[in-house]
Amino acid sequence: MTQQFTVKAFLDSDSETFSYVVADPTTAKAVIIDPVLDFDYKSGRTKTDSAEQILAYVTEQKLNVEWVLETHAHADHLSAAPFFREKLGAKVGIGVEIKQVQNIFKKVFNLEKEFLPNGAQFDRLFDDGDVLMVGNLNIRVLHTPGHTPADLAYIINEQAAFVGDTLFMPDVGTARCDFPGGSAKTLYQSIHKLLALPAETKIYVCHDYPTEGREHEYETTVAAQKANNIHVGGGTSEADFVARREARDATLEMPRLILPSIQVNIRAGHMPPADETGTVYLKVPINQL
Repeated sequence: MTQQFTVKAFLDSDSETFSYVVADPTTAKAVIIDPVLDFDYKSGRTKTDSAEQILAYVTEQKLNVEWVLETHAHADHLSAAPFFREKLGAKVGIGVEIKQVQNIFKKVFNLEKEFLPNGAQFDRLFDDGDVLMVGNLNIRVLHTPGHTPADLAYIINEQAAFVGDTLFMPDVGTARCDFPGGSAKTLYQSIHKLLALPAETKIYVCHDYPTEGREHEYETTVAAQKANNIHVGGGTSEADFVARREARDATLEMPRLILPSIQVNIRAGHMPPADETGTVYLKVPINQL
């Protein structure tokens, strides 16, 4: 079957994150998946260089971006969703289980009482099985928890799956599961939902950490993942996966930007409220993660 939509990938080299513009050529309607706000931790300064590249492409292609779709509340980069809401009028969607993630991290960061973990910061909270129509794009929501409770994959026209952090390229493996609310057993089950898709289904990853000898890549297939993924391919059992995943996670450091990212991303990309002088602050909880 011929693919009736276009996919343009953008790599943020600092966080090794892929963002995507997926468009319906017939109607010129589009969505942006997982956009990145540049953040320099050393200075606390933000920039929109990565988002501006996406905006330039959207403008050049004369696309009407209706939605920013987040696969989850990322722990390795800040979301640029508010930039596209301001510039393009795009709405912002994420999985309904973001409320669970918000509740966890409201306590971790001791956030202000006005911050309510009810998901109202987003324009829409998607349930498993929801379908979003954008032009001729049929976007089916698949709940894929494990990395976090709120992870989603977006299945477009039953031909391509944008899987967030659930799966990486086959030679890199799968997402970690040691963040609050994560579960290796749940991730294994979620991955098998993805592997049950038709073999030719394209899989677009959110991150790539290239092994030696290759450049960054972002596209693979269900068949390639089933055969070659180093963590779940070749019929790996749930018990073996959980043991291997948990052992590996125990050796990993926290992502460099997890503390600023989570505080911002559970707010749909918005910063915390400014103080009486107009200054915005992010918190660093000690010995909590």
